[in-house]
Amino acid sequence: MADNEWTRPVSPPPPLFLGEDERNFVKQVSDEIIEKIIGQVILYYSIDQQRTNYHPLYGEAIEKTFSPPLRVYVLVDYDDQTTQTTSIGIDRKSTIDVHFHKRRLTEDQNLFVREGDFIRYGNQNYEIVQLKEPTELLGRIENKIEITAICKKARLSLFDGK
Repeated sequence: MADNEWTRPVSPPPPLFLGEDERNFVKQVSDEIIEKIIGQVILYYSIDQQRTNYHPLYGEAIEKTFSPPLRVYVLVDYDDQTTQTTSIGIDRKSTIDVHFHKRRLTEDQNLFVREGDFIRYGNQNYEIVQLKEPTELLGRIENKIEITAICKKARLSLFDGK
């Protein structure tokens, strides 16, 4: 083989700018921005799976038992409030989008966000109705860095976590 011929490597090189050091740096910067600069806080109430009495056939629970609340720093987007007129009266519904930092939750707080759990933002209670993982770190599918919870305002009869 001549000296000027190119040879194909056996394995591809590691991705540029996306090693463990870079992921840790992004986590550190994100944590500092969310906690020290923005500072939006929620209380997260997860349903206690062991103490909640689930229906044996349907798997639903009328009365839910909650674990003690956890303070979590997040980014909150408040959506518009909608008003619906029914035969009973006026019903106002509001939703918020809560953006969690995935690694901060799972690695540092050992918290896993689930649909059906409740949060308190300000003096309002919300139920998590849908989860998304929209943001990837530098476009890499295996490096999701955010969990977005779409939450609807909960009636006081559904949630009584003080």
